[in-house]
Amino acid sequence: MAGTAVSEFADERFVAQRRPDGSRRAAVVAAKRARVKAELSQYRAHLRTKAIPLLFSGVVIAALWVGWANREDNGLTPESGVGYWLGIAGGSLMLLLLLYPLRKRIKGLRALGTVGFWFRSHMILGVVGPVLVLWHANFRLGSINSNVALLAMLVVAVSGVVGRYLYSKIHLGLYGRKAEVKEILADADALKVAIGVDLPVADRLVERLSAFAQLGTVAPKSVFTGLLLVPAVSVRASVVRMRLIADARRAIAVEGKRLGWSRKVRRRRLAGVAELVTLHIAAVKKAAVFAFYERLFRLWHIFHLPLFFLLVIAATIHIFAAHFF
Repeated sequence: MAGTAVSEFADERFVAQRRPDGSRRAAVVAAKRARVKAELSQYRAHLRTKAIPLLFSGVVIAALWVGWANREDNGLTPESGVGYWLGIAGGSLMLLLLLYPLRKRIKGLRALGTVGFWFRSHMILGVVGPVLVLWHANFRLGSINSNVALLAMLVVAVSGVVGRYLYSKIHLGLYGRKAEVKEILADADALKVAIGVDLPVADRLVERLSAFAQLGTVAPKSVFTGLLLVPAVSVRASVVRMRLIADARRAIAVEGKRLGWSRKVRRRRLAGVAELVTLHIAAVKKAAVFAFYERLFRLWHIFHLPLFFLLVIAATIHIFAAHFF
């Protein structure tokens, strides 16, 4: 659908250039609507892709719960049998996490799969490995060296989850390109124009959207002000969205009575406007907090790799102590 909408957009632009001035505005409006269709299609596709991470998270949570609930009678011991090999498997998966940064820095490895594939693999290994190690430890504390290794692993795992969250805030999609603020605001402007040309009392709606969009151009001066900015933007976005949709509902009701629209037609038009407003507000929210999350991601990146190397050292000491003492 997105590809069709984009091609419609290109065709409308070509036709608009050949039409007389009187019909050029209608062609431009149709082109802008085609672009909005493409935006909506990509947004819905993004929502569908969220199902797989949710399913994976559910499986991980279930594995942790089963392991914790049965730690007294599952018969696993870290020293031998299945428990021992779970530790070997979990440690090996954690060691494979190094492949992702090596893939980015060594030119010879860049032919081995895409960055997206290695990033997904890095995230999966960073979750499955600790789960296996927790099963290996039978969700219990042990010797000092094993406890240090376990704590280091948990810190790195939590750090990875935090990094994944920050990454999603500064990228278009989990594995997509970096989302520049001006690109996000350009998408928001396209949605704003589509709302304006398709709705009565458009001037007031566009004015409010434009005022809200200014938040996307102001970067927080520090991490502290950014912490205050995020909830403030969320609250204001909710208020603006409710007011805009309320205005649209009243305008559509008045226009519907004048033109004799059925209730079904009015609901459909309101749903379309509400979706466009929601997309616009979401785009501006992302632009407004982009600089803040980018700064946090840079700080996270400074600490994450050293933490991982500390984990490698702690795990090596633990393995050596477990086999030779």
